[in-house]
Amino acid sequence: MPLQTDTIAAISTPSGPGAIGILRLSGPGAALAAEKCFKPLGRKGLREHAPRALVYGDLLDSGGRPIDRVLCTYSLGPSSYTGEDTAEFHCHGSPMVLALGLEALFAAGARQARAGEFTRRAFLNGRLDLAQAEAVGDLLSAQSREGARHAAGQLAGALSKKIGDIYSALVDVMAHFHAVLDYPDEDIDPFRVEQLDGALAGQEGELNALLASCGRGKLLREGVPCAIVGRPNAGKSSLLNAMLGWDRAIVTDIPGTTRDTVEERCELGGVPLRLIDTAGLRDTSDPVEKLGVERSRKAMEEAGLILVLWDQSQPTTEEDAALLVEAMALAPTILVVSKCDLPSAPVPVLNFELPPQVCVSVKQDPHRAVFELGEEIAALFPKDNAAPYGQLLTNARQEEAASRAREAVRRAREALQAGVTPDALLTDVEEALSALGELTGQSVREDVTDRIFSKFCVGK
Repeated sequence: MPLQTDTIAAISTPSGPGAIGILRLSGPGAALAAEKCFKPLGRKGLREHAPRALVYGDLLDSGGRPIDRVLCTYSLGPSSYTGEDTAEFHCHGSPMVLALGLEALFAAGARQARAGEFTRRAFLNGRLDLAQAEAVGDLLSAQSREGARHAAGQLAGALSKKIGDIYSALVDVMAHFHAVLDYPDEDIDPFRVEQLDGALAGQEGELNALLASCGRGKLLREGVPCAIVGRPNAGKSSLLNAMLGWDRAIVTDIPGTTRDTVEERCELGGVPLRLIDTAGLRDTSDPVEKLGVERSRKAMEEAGLILVLWDQSQPTTEEDAALLVEAMALAPTILVVSKCDLPSAPVPVLNFELPPQVCVSVKQDPHRAVFELGEEIAALFPKDNAAPYGQLLTNARQEEAASRAREAVRRAREALQAGVTPDALLTDVEEALSALGELTGQSVREDVTDRIFSKFCVGK
């Protein structure tokens, strides 16, 4: 791994005023730079205190003047997050204090950290593998409890262990073959074809299970795009507000109030959702509303879940039925019969089977409406209890590498069954090992790591 010779610094808390603000440093000069910008209240200097101790004192600006009373701590590599010397200032969350403190750290020899550079150094210094490093980004951007739990499990090494077990089993195959081929005079049992096929089949099965988890992993990471559709004034915006727990969309009795898609995130039934409230679907001559209807159609086409609203107080029309049929052909669909507190209007005989449905009154009982809808959503997206938190693939890079590993193992098995000599299979097994190495960073290219860490925030 390349040695980092410079010291980086960054503000590691969100922009804007807050209760606490953190300045973070990492690199060979981290503790020294922190000491130059800090005056403890006691007699001992910062580095005279034990590593990881919190020291109370004044943060100094570049001119040596106190700007805040803070807590400061330092750690020595390799026993730190990045594997290097590190230091942190825990300040009051004033943007000006943090800006002046960062300026002082630059004057003391540090430079501005790039996006994701702290975690990248942790990876380069062997403190995290690449799957764990990606989990840091997932944890920062988690939009649901399930997503946060999964990212935490991946950060703790659950996915890395799973990959490591597959990798180790394939290495055993390689090692045994090399021993037989390189030392023919030794008393080493050669692999039988059945034994080798069984070993490869077992790892192909493990890779199949890993790849099967990718859909759920992406769902937890990105959320299910959920389009809420129906005719104007069917209660779409009211349902969106109830699902969010606050008034995000304007609700009136005037049809056509929502003229553009409104997007927000929530979690329902343990499923993270990206809600898209759409304009009411109807023929209109209004050019603005017409654009909204077009966007509603596009939202349906891209959705992973569609909630179709029928207003119980209005007669169900052929257009309502056609919209439901269209939605069912595009994605998993739930029929939400709204305004159930009002008298029921006639419903025609339908010549198709209805999808799961709930009858709700957001106005009278929004909590019950959300609860019952959540149960239907959970049934459509059941949790895979066979895959513990952290053992799911969550992005296209991981899926592609695991898929290449599986295909290489599959080719090795097919060649074996076709009668190819076992030593010729080593190329395919080596390719599988290389692909697995990309998952954890053992054999990943620099341009890939650049792309991964560029998505992080500065200071992490």
